[in-house]
Amino acid sequence: MIYEECSADYGTTRIKSQRLAHGIALADVIEQVRALFARDGKSQPGMGETLLSSYESGLKRPGPEYLHYLCSVYRVEPANLGYDGPCICGHGHRMPGVMRGDSDGNVTRIDLRNSHRELYIQPAGPDPGSAANEEDENILRTSLLTVLTNPATVQAELAAPVLGAIENIRRRMDETLVSATVSPAMLDQWEEALAGFGRQYMNTPPLRLLCDVMLEFSAVRKAMDRRQPIDLQDRLCHMAAQLAGLGGMIMINLGDHRLARAFFRTGRTAADETGNRALRAWVCAREALVPLYLGDPREALNLAKKSRDLAGQTPCAAQAMAPVVEARALAMLSGSGRKDVVDQAKRALSRARAAFAQMSANEKDDATFGYTERQLYFHQGDALVKLGQALEADLVLEQALTKYGPSEWLDPVLIRFDRAKCKVLEGDLDEAMEIGYKLLSELEASYRADIVIKRADELAKAVAAKNPRHPLLEPYRELLKKPNPEASLANLDTTVALATVSSGRKSSRSDKDNSAAAEALEKLRLASEREAASPQPPATATPAAAPTPSPDPTDTASPESMTGPGEADGSDDSGPLASVTPITSITSPRTGQEG
Repeated sequence: MIYEECSADYGTTRIKSQRLAHGIALADVIEQVRALFARDGKSQPGMGETLLSSYESGLKRPGPEYLHYLCSVYRVEPANLGYDGPCICGHGHRMPGVMRGDSDGNVTRIDLRNSHRELYIQPAGPDPGSAANEEDENILRTSLLTVLTNPATVQAELAAPVLGAIENIRRRMDETLVSATVSPAMLDQWEEALAGFGRQYMNTPPLRLLCDVMLEFSAVRKAMDRRQPIDLQDRLCHMAAQLAGLGGMIMINLGDHRLARAFFRTGRTAADETGNRALRAWVCAREALVPLYLGDPREALNLAKKSRDLAGQTPCAAQAMAPVVEARALAMLSGSGRKDVVDQAKRALSRARAAFAQMSANEKDDATFGYTERQLYFHQGDALVKLGQALEADLVLEQALTKYGPSEWLDPVLIRFDRAKCKVLEGDLDEAMEIGYKLLSELEASYRADIVIKRADELAKAVAAKNPRHPLLEPYRELLKKPNPEASLANLDTTVALATVSSGRKSSRSDKDNSAAAEALEKLRLASEREAASPQPPATATPAAAPTPSPDPTDTASPESMTGPGEADGSDDSGPLASVTPITSITSPRTGQEG
């Protein structure tokens, strides 16, 4: 047989060997498939020579409907074409007598004298992986209950059983994609749930949302255990791709980049099954954020360009997202200041704005599976910060903040950290540190995602590069290490007082306020001395601020009056991070948004 003779040396597949054995061209096979579609009263298929060639080369796998008609043309079973499992028709394709093939290509003739055709798809038995799948789902349900009952659960501390359950569910989805009946009404419900997850992405703690998404992901996988009619299968693959992509996005926020890549890989597999260019480009554009946050701008740039190529001329979210990722990656590659790279990045941002104008209204309203105007402003501002364009970046970021609602937390937090970096670029280190300190102080433990902590750490490094002895730097770093900063905001006035006195700069506060600051400083000094002399610190002691550093003769702190971060950005959001309260008026920590 051709397959046995040629497969080892030339990589000939089983499906190609069938065509060669009949001595016919690709066009002949396509013609016969179309004739069978016409015989069954169906519209002409989209199969062409290019698609059939990709089947024969092993790059793609035919869907259940196309596989059925290819088996009918060659009069063989799926195993003879190199594919496992029975055909969706439930019958053999050789008459008289059906030739069934196994995975090794061996065939067995079945006597059909007593029946017109034999139905050989047996009723579905118990899923051998159902017990393991139920166990993984129970782990996620337990984790979800833990998050709901204890919102202060730290996101980054994912227990090994939870990570294992998430990975098992993702792998089973991979398996079912290459191996399925569900009603259209059930698909409608899943699609509504998926849209709900997209809306929750901006205002729900990552771990809680991840558990919900994974449970839905598992339900979709179960529906795909057996191949569905082609139209339902396409919708299931579309949902699987979006759920996998959303899982990857959440994993980026939680700091697990390995699992993020794995989810995006699963998303690509599912998206390829649909043939939807916009969906494939969306998954690729979102995946580009993994190397971007990992510090590999070259890979991010390559993935962004791949996403742009996949989108082609199709107006979609990826057409706007990909150029923005390109601009951010170019900024990371160049550092700040190179005019040629700045111009190249700005041209990419211009392409993004032009593509955004062509998007549909629904995509412009979807912050997760589409691309909103506020996200465009945010990502433009982030690119400009990386390019060192502080003034322009601050204006764009300020405009972005005004477009976010009070319940959205993630992007506004990242935007405010970017605005703090703008202050660093402008040389106003005091205001930059105050913005960062206030952000961390007001952020609940359940919202301290890895992506936020990394952005906060970048601010500390930027300030340290300018002035490693800045008085607020050490307290800020201590706050950065704390998983639950509930009491930190109450001590902000004392810390700022410490910074004001030790830096020797003038303040717009009254003499009375400055005297109170000096008094607070003296109390802290005495408390520090008592603590140092004591072998064991008191169990109920409040963490003391950093010791007063001596004035730095190279300190270039601005002599302007101290301004609170809320006054700096002008935002009137009232969500988990309200920024309109002046620092001097804070007396108790905010609780933030309810998880």
